[in-house]
Amino acid sequence: MFTTDGAFSGFSVDDPTAAKKFYGETLGLEVEDAGNGFFRIHFASGGIVLCYPKPDHTPASFTIMDFPVSDIDAAVDDLNSRGVDTRIYNGGGMPVDEKGVMRGNGPDIAWFRDPAGNILAVLKEG
Repeated sequence: MFTTDGAFSGFSVDDPTAAKKFYGETLGLEVEDAGNGFFRIHFASGGIVLCYPKPDHTPASFTIMDFPVSDIDAAVDDLNSRGVDTRIYNGGGMPVDEKGVMRGNGPDIAWFRDPAGNILAVLKEG
């Protein structure tokens, strides 16, 4: 019988060591080694994402993970201080400010990339 208990998502990276360091050390998430280059990212909410190596990895062209925050400017400043670039969309049809934040088109949001080029975002709650 199909059930949704324990469901989780996953995505690929080309360098699991760099990805594990980014998610664990740079972003401060709990990461758990799962062997053979695989690792799990654990969230305080109880969610889990599996990250796996893929030699012919192509970065996702869409946002694979969102982090809701109460203060978008403080979150962007914090990420920038950790070496994370939130200015991945400099114009090109995306109305972003000097911090890389798009404001007034839905929730305020800033995007950034992991070492494999996958797109992540912080967005203002509410």
